[in-house]
Amino acid sequence: MKTSLLSVKEISSFLSLHPNTIYKWTNEDKIPYLKIKRLIRFEKAEIEKYLERNKSKSIELSEFLPNLDFSLKNYDKMLLKGRSVLSKKSKRWNYGFGTVYIRKTKQGKERWYIDYRDEDGKRVQKVVKNAQQREDALIELQTKVAQCFAKEHPHIAKKEKIRFPKFVEMYLENYAKVNKRSWKDDFYRLRKFIELFGNVQLHEISPFEIEKFKLTKLSDDLSKSTVNRYLTILKRMFNVAIDWGYAKENPVKRVKFYTEKDNLKERILTEKEEDRLLEASSEHLRPILIVALNTGMRRGEILNLKWENIDFQAKEILVENTKSGRPRTIDINSHLLNELVKLKNEAQDSQNVFLNPKTGEPYKKLQTSFNGTRRRAGIKNLRFHDLRHTFASRLVERGVDLIRVKELLGHSSVKITERYTHSNQEGRKKAVELLCRESPNKPKILENLLHSCDTDEGAKKSVIVSSLFSVN
Repeated sequence: MKTSLLSVKEISSFLSLHPNTIYKWTNEDKIPYLKIKRLIRFEKAEIEKYLERNKSKSIELSEFLPNLDFSLKNYDKMLLKGRSVLSKKSKRWNYGFGTVYIRKTKQGKERWYIDYRDEDGKRVQKVVKNAQQREDALIELQTKVAQCFAKEHPHIAKKEKIRFPKFVEMYLENYAKVNKRSWKDDFYRLRKFIELFGNVQLHEISPFEIEKFKLTKLSDDLSKSTVNRYLTILKRMFNVAIDWGYAKENPVKRVKFYTEKDNLKERILTEKEEDRLLEASSEHLRPILIVALNTGMRRGEILNLKWENIDFQAKEILVENTKSGRPRTIDINSHLLNELVKLKNEAQDSQNVFLNPKTGEPYKKLQTSFNGTRRRAGIKNLRFHDLRHTFASRLVERGVDLIRVKELLGHSSVKITERYTHSNQEGRKKAVELLCRESPNKPKILENLLHSCDTDEGAKKSVIVSSLFSVN
């Protein structure tokens, strides 16, 4: 016998209820549902039985109510303002508390919008995503206006009660896994909050409780930037809770994040350290390190690199699975090209560039092999991500502008790129040495400056003049 299963969207349409109401009922076990591979589904037959069982309650209540018609047509007659209710060509419907209207995109696609005032009296106009008809936009308008009313009159609005662990589960299933590639980070970090907060109500979590969490994590020797990542995820979750009607305010907004200005790691690999690192690396790790040092790609981007993403003729690498979700192209220099050609000649039928020789599968992580190589090379305090720092810093030292470095690293703004442009210690020492009146190394330093200068003759002279300004 074939069972008819309905999704949350389908059952909300069937019952003429908002999807948030369906989620709320499933959390409170007020409606029969199934969980199939983390998806919420409903058996139509069970829902019909559920309606039949609760029919008597509706009938009893209806005895005391007038016979009201809440169809969209009658709803329009009661609330619509102006002529829009009478016009079949109308594209705008004013309900008094807000407006629903429709617009066409440049491609000719119709999109539904809502227009209302928030709790501060500020006008809000926004598109209703996935709205297929006016009813969908109207429901969204009613929801937003109700949320604004609740914020403006908190003593009137009734608090939704839900346990913190229960809402974490809802957030992971229905938001993080749907919208975030890094949802596993949310899962791990929110689990730590559950261990500390316990089975409390969501609205009982205060800024004080969150401050205690910050101190607990610092005592566990976590860095301030890592603690900030925990707070960021919790803040996002509370914003979602507000949108879904399960919270009235976000307590994380009243918690101060740690500053990360003094926490920037300035570990740049010197050329001598690079030689030692590559010499100490295994046959399979060495080409991975070369790719990292010559492209600035992240570890995950390198391990997921496929041959189809490498254009040998154009000398380019297309990075598709990026942290930002936006693909980027990286040029291949001659040193890296020779290494990739060698790997390609040795490769078999695998789609991936790098395979674990023990398993024949793509690498999952490199922590053990990288740490072993680092110890054999005698290099301290080096992370794999520092190879990306080294790539960016070397480009800047050689005169590459930050815009180009930003494009190669795949950053959304130059401000992020500036974190990767720390000068190395040796370069700083050479710079201040030029201020000495009698420095035995000055001629050699000036020679190196002129040799590395790619500008015209006038610029070279300006370098010499600025370097010798302290000479009598």
